[in-house]
Amino acid sequence: MRAVLYYDGQCPLCAREMRHLWRLKSDALSLVDIHSLDLDDPVKQARLQVLHLELEGGEFVTGVDASVGAWRYTRVGWLFAPLRWPLFRPIVDWVYAKWAQRRYEKLYNCQNGVCGPQA
Repeated sequence: MRAVLYYDGQCPLCAREMRHLWRLKSDALSLVDIHSLDLDDPVKQARLQVLHLELEGGEFVTGVDASVGAWRYTRVGWLFAPLRWPLFRPIVDWVYAKWAQRRYEKLYNCQNGVCGPQA
């Protein structure tokens, strides 16, 4: 089984990172645009809000752990290791959480927890 990184292909920044990752990744990692899947709405919404990496054993990691984990399938993955060091981890996680929430709300026109079509 291969690891699978689920990403939001409608997010320009996410799609850009995936293009870079695609060029550098090994065959042990698959990249899947969430919009190409037929998922139950709650599962789809959760995966759109933050990156999800399904590891080879079926376990999921999310957020920065998913990004760093995916980059480990490249020859430059070691460059991302400091993001998980205890000194930086809380800051990086906080920044990612704020960015991911704002990106999701803006991209999917979310207000007060309800998302809808762009105006």
